[in-house]
Amino acid sequence: MKKAVLGAVAASLISTSALAQVATGTQGPLRPDQQKFFDLYKELVETNTVVGVGSCTQAAAQIATRMKAAGFTDEQLIPFSVAEHPDDGGLVAVLPGTSTTLKPMLLLAHIDVVAAKREDWVRDPFKLVEENGYYYARGILDDKFQAATWADTLIRLKQAGYQPKRTIKMALTCGEETDTAFNGAEYLSSEKRDLIDAAFALNEGGGGRTDGKGHLLVQTIQVGEKVYQDFKLTATNPGGHSSAPVPENAIYDMSRALDKISAHEFPAEFNDTTRVFFAKAGALRLDETGKAMVALTKDLNDSAAMAVVNKDKSLHSMLRTTCVATMIDGGHALNALPQRVEANVNCRMFPGHTREEIRDQLAQVIGDPKITIEYRRADKPVAKSPPLDPALIGPMEKLAAKYYPGVPVVPSMSTGATDGVYTGGAGIPTYGVPSVWGDPDGNGTHGLNERVEVKAVYTARDYLFDLVKELSSK
Repeated sequence: MKKAVLGAVAASLISTSALAQVATGTQGPLRPDQQKFFDLYKELVETNTVVGVGSCTQAAAQIATRMKAAGFTDEQLIPFSVAEHPDDGGLVAVLPGTSTTLKPMLLLAHIDVVAAKREDWVRDPFKLVEENGYYYARGILDDKFQAATWADTLIRLKQAGYQPKRTIKMALTCGEETDTAFNGAEYLSSEKRDLIDAAFALNEGGGGRTDGKGHLLVQTIQVGEKVYQDFKLTATNPGGHSSAPVPENAIYDMSRALDKISAHEFPAEFNDTTRVFFAKAGALRLDETGKAMVALTKDLNDSAAMAVVNKDKSLHSMLRTTCVATMIDGGHALNALPQRVEANVNCRMFPGHTREEIRDQLAQVIGDPKITIEYRRADKPVAKSPPLDPALIGPMEKLAAKYYPGVPVVPSMSTGATDGVYTGGAGIPTYGVPSVWGDPDGNGTHGLNERVEVKAVYTARDYLFDLVKELSSK
């Protein structure tokens, strides 16, 4: 997951809040079913699935072998890949339901991970290590916990002889962590839509957050996300000898363009999810920011409240499209005027806005026809926020009260991005479900020494198992 998401959302609640402080506790000896899950989890984590280095295809095949041993047939296990990317494959699995009228549900997770260098880590990133109540490894959180849990859930249901009313599908995919890679969720959504056709999907993006001192403060449900879009800006010039400079200079042109983008503020807006988030999360806070959040839900033009909320970068981003310069490259010699300068502007587009619309706004902000603007990619769908459907949100909240008693459950919109943009864009409402809890520092996700609390793993596994049973039985 390209996440700033859960940490950013939960951090906005933690600093000064009325949240109950529920002790996370410690994990006791593993039950036999938990040990079987651990074995699957460990095998998946210890299989290198960095795109271009390891093999998602191998990891998916290992899971398929376990599922076949549990009783799934070859017809119910569909491995997939494309010839151009043989190591970036995935797995679709199907547990048939008894209803002929209910559409299936989809369990979505990615099995690729961000690169990790052994020399930078305290421990081998591709060995699952348990220390001081935590599991450590690359992907232990993002996203192999959820992938292992979905596979384990289907195995448990199959072995128990459980027949859901609603068919349960699972898609384990590759390519989520590398924007330019072959993406399994995109491929299935556009090329194999029938394999994953569903009424809704459960995905990563939700989860819990602690205060870093052993107390769980909040669980979130991701209901919608922005779209990640890179734009390439280019300025060109005939150049010349640096001993005879002229006013027209590609570096200066690009500098002025980026300065204008830096100063530009996209309009603030709400959708159903963010309005509920600001109202509910704001009411949980006891500070000026909480009051301002609630005030904005009543009047988005309240300039005083907006000024307070905009001090929080996470809340600021949740209210609008954002664009920021992230890379620049220009010039060809130390003693020559620059002939070409390129810059990358990374935008996170609020749901409902198209790349064409944002490109045109950038061009208007820059106001210089010498700066060309191109898409790095032109194939991403428009973000569609799923509805706050009580038939789905209700069971998530009810079971959260069982497994995370006293902890508020808050719907949120991700300012990052997941593969949900593809399934959602294909017409499958996709939700990031409550799940494992993490600490305020982000637990090393996408960074060094990624970790997850052991107790969080087994609590979330039980929660998600019950959630799948609940949603597949109605």
